[in-house]
Amino acid sequence: MISSQMIAKLRQTTGAGVMVCKQVLEEAGGDFERAQKILASCAESIAQKKAERSAKQGLIEGYVHSGKIGVLVELNCESDFVARNVEFKELAHEIAMQIASMNPKDVRELIAESYIRDESKTIKNLIDEKIAKIGEKIQVKRFVRLELGESEGCCSKKS
Repeated sequence: MISSQMIAKLRQTTGAGVMVCKQVLEEAGGDFERAQKILASCAESIAQKKAERSAKQGLIEGYVHSGKIGVLVELNCESDFVARNVEFKELAHEIAMQIASMNPKDVRELIAESYIRDESKTIKNLIDEKIAKIGEKIQVKRFVRLELGESEGCCSKKS
C-alpha cells in the first residue's frame, strides 16, 4: 500500500506531480530509491523530446561570491512566462553558483559536472528535472566567470 506520506516525500524530493509520484511508487513496489531512479529516467526522456524546440527566451543570472568571484549565466527557455517562473530563476541561480564554485571551461563541461549540492546528480540531470516539471526546453546558452586577480587576457567562457 502506497501511503500519502510516501507520495508527499517523493513529491517534495523530486518536484513531480502527485499522480506521477503515486504511479511511480506503485511501479517501484513502494521502494523509494527505485522510484527516484524511475523518475530520473523519465525526466531525461522528457528532456530529449524537448531538445529540438527553440529556446529564445530566458534570463541572465548574476552571482558574486565573497566579492572575489563573479558569474553571469544566460539560461534560455521557450517562453517569457517560464523565464519569470520562480523555479526557473532558482535553477539559473544554482547554475551560477555551480560555475563560481567549479570553474568549468565551457557549457559542455558544466552540464557534465556533478552538482555541488547533490553529487549523485549532474547539472544535466538538474536541468532535465526542471524540463520535466516545467514542460519547456531549458538550456545554458553561455556564461562568464571573473575572478579577482586573474591575469588572463579573456575571462569569457562560452559553449
